[in-house]
Amino acid sequence: MTITPSNNTDSMAQSTPNYADIQSIVADDFEIMDKQVFGSLNSKVQLVMSVSQHVINAGGKRMRPLITLLCARMFNDNPSEKAMHLAAITEMLHTATLVHDDVIDESGQRRGKPTANATWDNATAVLVGDYLIARAFNLLVGFQSLPLLQVFSDGTCDIAEGEVLQLQHQHNPAATEDDYLRIIDGKTSRLFMMATQGAAILQDKTEYMQALGDFGQHFGNAFQIIDDVLDYSGDSEVMGKNLGDDLAEGKPTLPTIKALELLKNSDNEGYEQLRIAVQTGKTPNAEQLIDLVRRSGALDYCKQRALEETKLAQDALSTLPDNRYRTGLYQLTELASARLV
Repeated sequence: MTITPSNNTDSMAQSTPNYADIQSIVADDFEIMDKQVFGSLNSKVQLVMSVSQHVINAGGKRMRPLITLLCARMFNDNPSEKAMHLAAITEMLHTATLVHDDVIDESGQRRGKPTANATWDNATAVLVGDYLIARAFNLLVGFQSLPLLQVFSDGTCDIAEGEVLQLQHQHNPAATEDDYLRIIDGKTSRLFMMATQGAAILQDKTEYMQALGDFGQHFGNAFQIIDDVLDYSGDSEVMGKNLGDDLAEGKPTLPTIKALELLKNSDNEGYEQLRIAVQTGKTPNAEQLIDLVRRSGALDYCKQRALEETKLAQDALSTLPDNRYRTGLYQLTELASARLV
């Protein structure tokens, strides 16, 4: 069943809060964690430090470490230095994946700021991304927990495989929804799962590993599907990229996959236009192609799939301890799905 916010929580539970409201539930922990993201960098090479600080300073909401902190407090409502440290490591890994993504996508900006590859070059960005991953695992060793290392090493392998799968299906108009789900399970959802399950291991609550894994996977799926829908219907300034960028890059996203499927049966000319655009990456008629995807009905389908994944994530929370931290996780799912409105 889908849970509702607990009656023993504060007034935030009465309506969907903004991100700052949810973050405030673990405000002190979050502030310490945020400083640790920077404090954990200790390279003797100045260029490594400069590039690392540049990409971390680019900001972001720190949603994955926030999830780790909420999960840790949900199990034990006391400050946990280990949980804060693990949350910082999770953000370090996430940052590394963004650096590598920007190189692959040849991105010049992220969140309105120059990317590392644009500021320096591809080689520097790739190597610093490698350093951030290596440093994250160097810090993980300090926990002296083989189960924790197992979750993070398996998860990092899955992330890399998801990225390679995406590359394998780039400019492939025959990519299927199953292909897409395999891609996002690795490149997006896996890190959400690591953020939740890592907290359970630290707090010795491994009986909740399955529920937390389900929450992380379904929330990650919903989050990525919503992002991909917004590539055709969002606000370019808010998103920090132009509408249709994923299409131009030939990425196998669910809106494009579903649009091709629907158009093949209803509009052969439109299908051919979109198929050629995906295959070649040439989109001089980007607005027309975006309108084609919108009119196909694909976005309505994707929105429904995102809401289904959101509900599965919320259902997974129902077996977890009922407190304001679980409510915070629930509200994160509501906040994500509210972007579809």
